[in-house]
Amino acid sequence: MNQAPAHEISVQEVKQLRDRQESFLLLDCRNQDEYDLVRLESAMLIPMHELPDRVAELQDHQASRIVVYCHLGGRSQMVTDWLRQQDFAYVQNMTGGINAWAEEIDRTLPRY
Repeated sequence: MNQAPAHEISVQEVKQLRDRQESFLLLDCRNQDEYDLVRLESAMLIPMHELPDRVAELQDHQASRIVVYCHLGGRSQMVTDWLRQQDFAYVQNMTGGINAWAEEIDRTLPRY
């Protein structure tokens, strides 16, 4: 990746990345109880409040695409902004979060 991608990415675009088996990290920034209720396959969980202490876990992904999601998109927007300030240039917020994924991509997922 040479140029930083757009700040936001739709659930449809994330599905296309997955369908094409493109390499990217899917980062879930919700809390453990939300993750236990419903999550996207292969997502890495780092709750937003733990991120400053756990950012080193993402160092191997600093030069690759990271797609962040939460429930509705608010927390993941803050995490995306924060990671970009930490020189993670290829971070994107999944607009609408897992709620949009459950509405538009996989209606079998529980919603809360």
